[in-house]
Amino acid sequence: MKLRKYLSLCWLLSASAWSTTYSLPPEGSNIVGRTQYHVIEQGETLANIAKQYDVGFLSLMAANKGVDPFLPQADHVLTIPSQIILPQAERKGIVINLAELRLYYFDPDEEVVHIFPVGIGRVGRDTPEMKTRISQMREAPTWTPPQSVRRDYLAKGIELPAVVPAGPDNPLGEYAMRLAYGHGEYLIHGTNKDFGIGLRVSAGCIRMEPKDIEWLFYQVDKGTNVRIIDEPVKMTLEPDRSVFVEAHEPLTRSDGTKKDLEIPLELRWWLDEYGLSDSKTRAVLMAQNGVPVEVVESQL
Repeated sequence: MKLRKYLSLCWLLSASAWSTTYSLPPEGSNIVGRTQYHVIEQGETLANIAKQYDVGFLSLMAANKGVDPFLPQADHVLTIPSQIILPQAERKGIVINLAELRLYYFDPDEEVVHIFPVGIGRVGRDTPEMKTRISQMREAPTWTPPQSVRRDYLAKGIELPAVVPAGPDNPLGEYAMRLAYGHGEYLIHGTNKDFGIGLRVSAGCIRMEPKDIEWLFYQVDKGTNVRIIDEPVKMTLEPDRSVFVEAHEPLTRSDGTKKDLEIPLELRWWLDEYGLSDSKTRAVLMAQNGVPVEVVESQL
């Protein structure tokens, strides 16, 4: 067993990471996990609860529209969005779906997928879609702020040093994985902040919770495939011929526009073939709550 895998196994035995690990579905299915529920206790916030279940803050808000994220009512039952339709991408290496602010890691040695919330580029610093690989693994990384970031900070009256050393003041956290895309300016990395996961907050990089990036760092290697997509609507035709749709709010682009959510063509064909109504599907697209909803019942 490789040292990295051994260290990862030791870490798993001492940490609670199982909430992000799902067995891959049987052939022909694309749904993993199950919906969980949480009874709010006095003093809890949605940010605290999102961390507890390792789901994104915005994902939790979308699944529970109308709930005050900072002062939620005690005893209210929250829906935890932990049932997920896998995105339409090869189940290999790392897949990041920007629209849902999630990272998927498909374990090459086991029939499981590990799913994590991530922070992505803010409007104007959009994380691009790409098909690439990990080009560098960096533990205790230093940070060389690019000129664009230095300008942003200067506008706030903060002059960044040329190089930020490793340590608690480094925004990359304790682990970073450089992507081969472009000039290598995009990273998957940790953070030294207590917020930003499951939000659009970065300058374009992919930001992970410290415990999540630590786990992932010891699973992957230089050369691991990385695919970044933007898929706000996911659907699956299940083996029992039922159809589920999961819709997320489209990302706002740098020009202020958003993708239009449309019924997937494959689903349109299915509905037309059986003369079925599209009203449920349209309701899901309007709700954009990020939870899989059965729009066509089993045809068996």
